[in-house]
Amino acid sequence: MKYFRKLVGEKCYLSPVSLEDVEKYTEWVNDLEIGQFVLFSSMIVDQDAERVILEKLMRCNHVFAIVEKDTNKVIGNCGLHEVNEIHRRAIFGIFIGEKNYWNQGIGTEATALALDFGFNILNLNNIWLEVVAFNQRAIRCYEKIGFKLVGTRRQFAFMAGEYHDVKVYDILAADFESPYVKEIFKRSTSEDAGRSKITIV
Repeated sequence: MKYFRKLVGEKCYLSPVSLEDVEKYTEWVNDLEIGQFVLFSSMIVDQDAERVILEKLMRCNHVFAIVEKDTNKVIGNCGLHEVNEIHRRAIFGIFIGEKNYWNQGIGTEATALALDFGFNILNLNNIWLEVVAFNQRAIRCYEKIGFKLVGTRRQFAFMAGEYHDVKVYDILAADFESPYVKEIFKRSTSEDAGRSKITIV
């Protein structure tokens, strides 16, 4: 399977989602260990249904496959949903489906790359998310990048026989430092400036 490097980090890159991965996504969304964190554990999704879901995501949102850089293996996805061009805001979502890649910093890097796209390509000002309070790994990731806690939805999610709080976080463009987009821009403009100084005789 070929992937395309839209935004590139040290450990992973973001690529357009491919429908050829529908079997892999179907496996992930039916895995309760993964689903408990992103609250789709109640869904029973076959491959045809997952294909429809992927097609809708690709058509309506800015969603990327997360691809491990050394192996070119798809390990999850992330994206910006409900993009509002008037208020310049969007909702962020991510999951790492390949559990062997949990706790390796890839989720943090993929999140930063997606935010870079949102703030510095789409010109968004506010990106927000919701996360269940027991997902401490994700919360550490978001806070490391710069998300701020703005509220709590009390007993908002039901999982494993109990109700759980859901935390609401957001981050502003002014709070975010570009890891990729602005560096690419700086490199290309400095190269253009160097070429413009060459005198042709």
